[in-house]
Amino acid sequence: MSQEPFGARLRRAMDERGPLCVGIDPHASLLADWGLNDDVTGLERFSRTVVEAMADRVAVLKPQSAFFERFGSRGVAVLEKAVEEARAAGTLVVMDAKRGDIGSTMAAYAESFLHKDAPLFSDALTVSPYLGYGSLRPAVELARENGAGLFVLALTSNPEGAEVQHAVRADGRTVGATVLAHLAAENAGEQPMGSFGAVVGATLGDLSSYDLDINGPLLAPGIGAQGATPADLPGVFGAAVRNVVPNVSRGVLRHGPDVVALRTAADRFAEEIRAAVEAA
Repeated sequence: MSQEPFGARLRRAMDERGPLCVGIDPHASLLADWGLNDDVTGLERFSRTVVEAMADRVAVLKPQSAFFERFGSRGVAVLEKAVEEARAAGTLVVMDAKRGDIGSTMAAYAESFLHKDAPLFSDALTVSPYLGYGSLRPAVELARENGAGLFVLALTSNPEGAEVQHAVRADGRTVGATVLAHLAAENAGEQPMGSFGAVVGATLGDLSSYDLDINGPLLAPGIGAQGATPADLPGVFGAAVRNVVPNVSRGVLRHGPDVVALRTAADRFAEEIRAAVEAA
């Protein structure tokens, strides 16, 4: 029997735990802040601490693959263990790898993260559509087969993204709007929410010119260290705010390595986000 679709599992997790995603971003400066060495031992200690602190209380954990890959095979082994332990503890895992390619190469990327028997199998994967949305088809199909999901880069918070995402096509739509339209088509008719989401920055201000109602989740980086606050979410996302999954990384992780302090920070963000969404 196939697994329950990611969108349904995510909706339930958001309703029960609050719509918070915490990143697992073990970059060198953060390891140093925690008093850890910038090596595989420090990486493992960091990852285990975040999973221990967060996996029983947040809806989503989002490891950034690059910070593990930089240590080679031993770092990837730590990532595999973090994914396994986080999912076993009851949280959903979104692998932030931003993969994007064509044909058999895209299919191989999909098999690495979206096949149920893969060591790095995750509940969802971030992907880039900028070789054309159709290039993602192998990932879309494998995600459907395995009850997983995708978060597709649509309107990102980095300033450089605008030169591509806000570019206007011959039909008058922007590239970002085109990506959102494709995702709405993927999610059509799905209940309670589709499994194919968009990455939309929480720092972008008024997005009322875009149709964010894609019947799928909106992964929203930018809360905390990047300047956005939970109170900003209704103004950015409008009627789609209930499907927003705000991502907080440094705003929570800077409170480590103390587990209690990490949990307190996460609980505070989750409550502020819940209050902002319910007030919208």
